[in-house]
Amino acid sequence: MASRRLSLLLSRSLSASHSSGAASLLHSHGRNSGGWRNINRFSTAAAVEELITPQVSINYTQHLINGQFVDAASGKTFQTYDPRTGEVIAHVAEGDAEDINRAVSAARKAFDEGPWPKMSAYERSRILLRFADLVHKHNDELAALETWNNGKPYEQAAKVELPMFVRLIHYYAGWADKIHGMTVPADGDYHVQTLHEPIGVAGQIIPWNFPLLMFAWKVGPALACGNTIVLKTAEQTPLTALFVAKLFLEAGLPEGVLNVVSGYGPTAGAALASHMDVDKLAFTGSTNTGKIVLELAARSNLKPVTLELGGKSPFIICEDADVDRAVELAHFALFFNQGQCCCAGSRTFVHERIYDEFLEKSKKRALRRVVGDPFKKGVEQGPQIDVEQFEKVLRYIRSGIESNATLECGGDRLGSKGFFVQPTVFSNVQDDMLIAKDEIFGPVQSILRFKDIDEVIRRANATRYGLAAGVFTKNVNTANTLMRALRAGTVWINCFDVFDAAIPFGGYKMSGIGREKGIYSLHNYLQVKAVVTPLNNPAWL
Repeated sequence: MASRRLSLLLSRSLSASHSSGAASLLHSHGRNSGGWRNINRFSTAAAVEELITPQVSINYTQHLINGQFVDAASGKTFQTYDPRTGEVIAHVAEGDAEDINRAVSAARKAFDEGPWPKMSAYERSRILLRFADLVHKHNDELAALETWNNGKPYEQAAKVELPMFVRLIHYYAGWADKIHGMTVPADGDYHVQTLHEPIGVAGQIIPWNFPLLMFAWKVGPALACGNTIVLKTAEQTPLTALFVAKLFLEAGLPEGVLNVVSGYGPTAGAALASHMDVDKLAFTGSTNTGKIVLELAARSNLKPVTLELGGKSPFIICEDADVDRAVELAHFALFFNQGQCCCAGSRTFVHERIYDEFLEKSKKRALRRVVGDPFKKGVEQGPQIDVEQFEKVLRYIRSGIESNATLECGGDRLGSKGFFVQPTVFSNVQDDMLIAKDEIFGPVQSILRFKDIDEVIRRANATRYGLAAGVFTKNVNTANTLMRALRAGTVWINCFDVFDAAIPFGGYKMSGIGREKGIYSLHNYLQVKAVVTPLNNPAWL
């Protein structure tokens, strides 16, 4: 079914063999390295003893400013890590306010004086398409680098996320020459038209959980509209953004159009958000940081801001559900990407008539989840991104136990190295518990019981978030009731995490402002100008 596209694609990719190109990027250390050997269920601490060393070079660790890779103005660097071990894999230029100033100056000059905004929309489209072809050519290399720096399963990066990246760029390349204004009828003898103009210099701040995809979500629409960009990477995952930025230059993107600065939020990020010469800001990350970004933008030049923030998405399993299918989908909705997904179905509401069966099967599914080296075939779950996130997840697990939720399985770290967390399932979760209210961003499933539709609507909406929701039912009337009642930017019916370049994504309430992807994202990067001209003795109005 199309509604299960991503989950089926993931299932297929995890069972498929490596391509010869992908295999050449990986080299195993240890006695047994092939196939399913040395891959253990999460309850076995040996799951991550023998690690594969990715055979991919780290060639880009400097800022990209005005078409050149350059050191930080201060000369400083910061360390980026392999979350499987916590070991340093590269030293990356550490940007601060001076680097942001240089990048914004380059972007401003490229917008005001350079060829990009004056280039035909068709030629901009061709550059985007050439870039997409280069990303496709480097698919396996980029996937290996993404897994090494982020910890997500290699198969997920190579066979799901990189193809999505290419599709997104194709989508926005297609929009480039279809952006236009309107002729507007007005009272009186006037010709009225609207122009849709690029907004100027766009500042963009991307997160660490989907580094490449968030790059595409931000950069694609901004460039299609004719803007220039200063993008700040997440300090945890700077490597793939710098790599693909180099591919943009190879595709013919003029210098200064895309500038990439790596650094920390309080320094580089704050400088970008408060910069007086940035015309628009887009941020993806936590709600608390989003508030700071919005305040900095307002206190500077009142630049418009798009925010894609946190979530605590309900996944509602109705009493008529096929329990086996519901268990698998709810498991995927929560545990995908190590639970590090802003729209994760982290509140699993289950009707009381099927609660016990659902709980038992969910526990068994979590116990079957394969956790280990994300480069190994068949591994479903890698490590959390870093020690901070790892310790945060474990604190929430302790909070659940202390709040008298029932720990059904998991609840601890896996192994003694790296940031691996056991898939964890809690039952008897109450709405006022922290594990039911806060965004954990980890592999922790909270299963709650409900009696009827009115009750679950009230409880599902009783949150400061409103990013997404899931509904599992065979009854079309129930589905229609819930899809309209749930206050969330996306409602998935009998599916979850179905993403497409054309589907808008964003949240209600404190889950954000504006929408990413689809035609709606273009609005974020355009100004609308009304032009009014008097008509002298018009033949018609």
